[in-house]
Amino acid sequence: MNEIVVADRATEWQRLKSLVLDSVSSPITKRVYNLGLDEFIAWYTAESRPAGFTKATVAAWRVALEARRLGPISINVRITAVRKLAAEAADNGLLAPELASGIARIKGVRTHGVRVGNWLSLQQAQALLNAPDIRTKKGLRDRAMFAVLLGCGLRRSELASLTVKHIQMRDSRWCIVDLVGKHGRVRTVPIPTWTKNAIDAWTSAAEIAEGYLFRPITRGDQVYGDRLSEKVVWQMLKPYVSSIGVPHVAPHDLRRTTAKLCRAAGGELEQIQMLLGHSSVQTTERYLGTKQDLAHAPNDGIKLKLAE
Repeated sequence: MNEIVVADRATEWQRLKSLVLDSVSSPITKRVYNLGLDEFIAWYTAESRPAGFTKATVAAWRVALEARRLGPISINVRITAVRKLAAEAADNGLLAPELASGIARIKGVRTHGVRVGNWLSLQQAQALLNAPDIRTKKGLRDRAMFAVLLGCGLRRSELASLTVKHIQMRDSRWCIVDLVGKHGRVRTVPIPTWTKNAIDAWTSAAEIAEGYLFRPITRGDQVYGDRLSEKVVWQMLKPYVSSIGVPHVAPHDLRRTTAKLCRAAGGELEQIQMLLGHSSVQTTERYLGTKQDLAHAPNDGIKLKLAE
């Protein structure tokens, strides 16, 4: 890739980026890698890099990221994406193997301590659940989305892909069945009664009996289209969290809130891990022999209520 990179052929960069993105299955990872690679390519091509695509160049990129005061996780995921870019370049004969090997040895930034992140208290979660105007279809939809995010701990990508068919009875209770999450992992998520009531209020008003559960709504409060995008979920949340005084809360913080509220309500750690579909669930099940208890689900202990 020395000649191609020095020549700075944008098409080659984009082709290699596509190869990297095609190598990952998770939509979330793909989105993050896409952002990181776009940033790297823009940085690389903004000025002359006489060293070419080398270990020294990528090390300089890491320094540039640190200068932006990005967190260790944000920096490391960008470095990982560039390592994959180098590997794809070498596999396609566009970069000498020894150069790719050097880039692969670039170390990430060490994390000091554990980032706790944001979450809502029970009172704040209740305020968020009550914030939408349920006299409108949009309000009923937004409340149902909050109910699922807070009650079931879904990722926003999982929320956007949720269908009516996912909602089924298991062990005499309503569940989200066969939900495909990060890295293709499949799980079943118990639904608290108050969450199911919010879903029913929305689907009844919107006359949704099949297909995607959450749909776009016009300014005239009419349902249109067949599904929401992940971006809309984020945009929908912003004005509500601002209205309750926590403007920096993101959709993933609601997932963290679910875990916190479940734990505070006495939920077992292993059950909460299964509820959220964390990567360590399979290991936990294998070592502890834990089975998911759908009849006594940890999220049943979240004492939120729907406004009448």
